[in-house]
Formats: sequence, structure tokens, C-alpha cells
Amino acid sequence: MITPFNRLLRYRLVIPILRGTGLPDYTARGVGIGVAVSLTPLVGIQMPIVAGIWSLLRFVRPSWTFNLVVALAWTWATNVFTVPIVYYIFLQTGNLMLGRWENLTAFGHFSERLDAILGQDVSGFMAVWTYLTSMLNEWGLPLFVGCLPWMVAGGWLGYRWSHIYIERFKVARRERQARKAARKQAARKQAVLKSRQPATNSHH
Repeated sequence: MITPFNRLLRYRLVIPILRGTGLPDYTARGVGIGVAVSLTPLVGIQMPIVAGIWSLLRFVRPSWTFNLVVALAWTWATNVFTVPIVYYIFLQTGNLMLGRWENLTAFGHFSERLDAILGQDVSGFMAVWTYLTSMLNEWGLPLFVGCLPWMVAGGWLGYRWSHIYIERFKVARRERQARKAARKQAARKQAVLKSRQPATNSHH
């Protein structure tokens, strides 16, 4: 069953992949970069970060550039609905990585504090700065350390999945086009045979 949310996910995340131009690697890199940046606690500046990475690569290593539109779309992989869960996972992962077992907290308490931080009455660049400093003051280093393994794993999985998906989509499209061409050719042959049938009958 296709729900409005599933339709939105397809429109925001999958359609940009299918519309991507260039080699599969070019589009897949965009997915990988977008997913990796989305798995950071950088509220409000994930899209500018992706654009900055793209601009830097164009300058220092053009062969490593990626599909910017696709990368920007995939920063939406984490959104307002998933942020509390994702950030909580970052925090707990960071505490475990740093050996701070005593700092492990319940999700309910974390979610309340995050809502309070994101609910502050600020806007624009000041909002980004306020959110980041508030999260640093509240949870410190573990939140930002804990996102690193998820960035690496998520970016790599995003790249691999999208590369395979694009290849399969292109193969399926070529097969559909081949079947369509074969049907047209068969129809033309049938039309030619029908056009010759009366002449053959009159000859007999």
C-alpha cells in the first residue's frame, strides 16, 4: 500500500536518483555524500555543507564531484520526524565510544531537552548557532563523536545501494526498450505480410 508519506519519500529521495544524469558513480556519490551529511547533528546547515563540499571538490578534485541535486535531496534522509531518534542514537553511541557509561540517558528525557533546544525563538543563522551551542552545552562531545561511525556507514551504504539500484534500473529500462522495439518490428513485419496477402491470392 502506497501511503502519502511513502509517495513523498519516493518523490524526494528516489526520483532524483532516476533523473540523475551521467555515470551511476556520479549519482551514487551524491547519495553517499547526502546521507553522510544528513547523519550529523548540524541542524539547519546540512544543505550548505553539501554545497560547500561540492564546490571544494570541483576546485581541488573535479573527478570526485557528485550530483549536487541528488546529494541535497538526500540530506532529507533525516528530518523533523526522525531527528530525536537519530540524535539520541548519536549521543548514546558517543557515550559508549568514550566509555562514559554513566551518561547513558533515557530517550524520554533526551527528547524533552532536544524539543526545548529546537523550540527556542530564534531564526536565520542565529538559530543554527543557538542550536549547536545549546546541544554542545547540554551533551558535549559525545553527540558529535557518536555521529562519526554512522556517517561513514550510512554514506558507504547509500553509495553502494544507489549504485546497484541505478544499474538495475538502467538494465530494466534497456530491456523494456528492447521489448518495445521487438514488438514494433514484429508489427511492421505483420503489416507487410498482410499487405502482400491480396497480391498472393490474386496470383493463384
